[in-house]
Amino acid sequence: MTRQKFLTVGHSTHDGETFARLLLGHGVTAVADVRSTPFSRFTPQFNRRALARDLPPRGISYVFLGDELGARPSDPGCYVDGKVQYARLAATEQFTRGIQRLARGATSERIAIMCAEGEPLDCHRTVLVSRVLVEGGAAVQHLHGDGSLESHADAMLRLMGKFGLADDDLFRTHDERLNEALKRQEERIAHVGSAP
Repeated sequence: MTRQKFLTVGHSTHDGETFARLLLGHGVTAVADVRSTPFSRFTPQFNRRALARDLPPRGISYVFLGDELGARPSDPGCYVDGKVQYARLAATEQFTRGIQRLARGATSERIAIMCAEGEPLDCHRTVLVSRVLVEGGAAVQHLHGDGSLESHADAMLRLMGKFGLADDDLFRTHDERLNEALKRQEERIAHVGSAP
């Protein structure tokens, strides 16, 4: 069985043409939008309707998966003291359905999982969605705004370095240190507020 492959990308403040070239330069044929709220006053070219209109003529399909894979779930059970808990979110049926949709799509498309943040470590597409995909056996690479690719493993090493957890530790395994780094980053970036 072929290992599923995914890219992730943040639209950041690119103009629409630059963003499309970035995607096409890496063979992307479909964008899976995992933003809970796919609208922006500052970058209207990345509003849901604009993407659904502008990407298909360039040969890139667009699908909105923010209801399934967004970082601001409507399920109040995903919140503790007003903050989203990624483990709870990942355990929901809705999230599982979103991951399954990605998996089915990857059999025929080169998918870029898209959110807003340019830096992959600052986004749930990396800390949550990619983590679940990788744990399920998929290969994930993060597409940076300059066109470079970073493997998920390298991104996780970079994340560990941010928290001083990259070096070998006599008492903690690599996985234990990685889980601590992911937990700390989730604390930093998880949505705070009540369920929509």
